[in-house]
Amino acid sequence: MSQQASPRGTFVKVADAVKARIAADLNMTELPSLAEVMRDHKVSRGVALRAFGVLRQDGVAEPAPGGRWRVVRAGAGGDRRPLDQRIADIITAEGLEAGEAFPSASVLADRFGVSRPTVTKALEKLETAGVLAGGGQGRVRTVRAVPMREERS
Repeated sequence: MSQQASPRGTFVKVADAVKARIAADLNMTELPSLAEVMRDHKVSRGVALRAFGVLRQDGVAEPAPGGRWRVVRAGAGGDRRPLDQRIADIITAEGLEAGEAFPSASVLADRFGVSRPTVTKALEKLETAGVLAGGGQGRVRTVRAVPMREERS
């Protein structure tokens, strides 16, 4: 079945329109939601998703774990490492020792600007790796081992 209302390349036009919006608003940090893009440009979900893919490929935006896509500005720093690595850095940055209490998922969600379920997944990775112990249902999560930083040459 042909899609006459959505000719080939519509997703590129949508991506270009979003890029223009980003360029016009220097304070824009998040992309509009998928639903907003679909509504504003009168396109299907698939077309909107392909437009987001173009924005990612062009380095204009990237998905944010547990949140909306974020705008990537040229020259803007920011830590793009996975959340579990950034959370593990708290141990060394705050000088936590083995056996000490670790911040709760709620505190970490606020600190990193992501949802609690996203933080919980990252914390589970750290527990599996043996960096954290405990946690869950009212139990305080503690540091099990100080993570070793990989040296890059």
